Amino acid sequence: MKEDKIIIYCDGGSRNNPGSAAIGVYIPQSDKEYSKYLGTATNNEAEYQAIIFALKKIKQLIGKGKAGNSEIEIRSDSELLINQLNGQYKIKEKNLVPFFIEIWNLKQDFAGVKFAQIPREQNKRADSLVNRELNSQNNLF
Repeated sequence: MKEDKIIIYCDGGSRNNPGSAAIGVYIPQSDKEYSKYLGTATNNEAEYQAIIFALKKIKQLIGKGKAGNSEIEIRSDSELLINQLNGQYKIKEKNLVPFFIEIWNLKQDFAGVKFAQIPREQNKRADSLVNRELNSQNNLF
């Protein structure tokens, strides 16, 4: 990854909200994708955890030194999440506050972190990772 600007697509989802939850993260520049089963969580908790995972993963991939010179753009189709992270919406669900704080702290490792809301159609890869993970978990039971 030679570029100083890294775009990451994130999605989180929960079935039955709260219920079985998973995250999906796609990094086009390196053509890397990740999914992870979370257990029981709300949809909003899963969306936040996807961003936390993405920021930790990109720092691991590029290294701490390069992270400090990198601009990260997190793209998500969650209006609530993006507007909360950009300070446009208040966080009314107390359970989301620790996730917000963790993201705020992780942002300090990078030259800049931008949060952008995108249409659902543009987030299909991350969404499919979430669904693939949830479907694989359902097959275990």
